Amino acid sequence: MLRGAVYSAPAGTRPLELDLWLPEEPQGALPVIVYIHGGGWRTGTRGDMGPRMRDWRPGPFARLAQAGFAVASVDYRLSGEALFPAQLDDVTAALTWLRARAGELGLDIGRLVTWGESAGAHLAALLTLTAPVRGCVAWYGPTDLTTMPAQATPGAYDPADPHTREALLIGAAIADAPALARAASPVTYVTTDAPPFLILHGTDDAAIPLAQGEQLAAALRDAGTEVDFRPVPGADHAWLGLSDEDVERCFHTSLEFARAHTAA
Repeated sequence: MLRGAVYSAPAGTRPLELDLWLPEEPQGALPVIVYIHGGGWRTGTRGDMGPRMRDWRPGPFARLAQAGFAVASVDYRLSGEALFPAQLDDVTAALTWLRARAGELGLDIGRLVTWGESAGAHLAALLTLTAPVRGCVAWYGPTDLTTMPAQATPGAYDPADPHTREALLIGAAIADAPALARAASPVTYVTTDAPPFLILHGTDDAAIPLAQGEQLAAALRDAGTEVDFRPVPGADHAWLGLSDEDVERCFHTSLEFARAHTAA
C-alpha cells in the first residue's frame, strides 16, 4: 500500500494526498478504481466509504484490492477551502498523477472506473463525464443541483438559503446562481459518448432525493448510453436502514460492475 502520496499542492491550501491500495501478489498491470469520499463537500476523509462499512474487517478498500484492483482513494479540497470547480479540478489532477505514474506503479490506466458515495458520487460522476474512464459507480449522489429543491421533502430545502451544502459548494444560493448550479451538475455533461454508469440510491433517502438518481439515469438513457439504475428499497442515505446483508449486496453489485467494465 502506498499511503499519503501527495498528488497536488494547490496554492494557499494543504497538500492533497491519495492512498493506493494494491493486491499482495499483483498479476500484471492492474485495473484501477478511483474512490471519492462523501461528506457534503464540507467534511469527510479519503479513508471512509461510509458509516456502514467502517467496522468491516478487512475494510472495503482491502477487499477491492483482494479482488485484484488498485484502489486510489483521494483527497480533494472541501467547500470551506475552495469553491467549485476546485473539487473537480482536484480529482482530475489525481487521475493525471496516476496516469503519469502508471508504469512504475503497475497500473493499467486504460482500465479505470470511478466510485463515489454522496458528494463523492457527484464528483465521480463529473469526473467520469469529463475524463477518459471506463465507468462510474455512483452511490446516492446529487446529480442536478437546480432540481433538488423541488424534489426534496416539502420545507426541507430552501433554494434561497446560502448555507445549504450545495450553496456552500458553489458560493451562492442555488436560486441566485442557476448557471453555477448547472455547471456543478453531472446531468449537464451527459453526452452520447458517456461511459457506463451503475447508480444505487435508497428509496427512503432523506438527504439526497431518489429523484436525483432517477434524473441522471434518465439523461444517460436518453443519450443512448449504458446505465444500470437500482433503487435500493428501504435505504436511507449512506445505506442507513439496510441490513448488513443488504449493504454487502450493494458493495458486491458495485464490485461486479467494476470487474465487468475493466475487463482486459
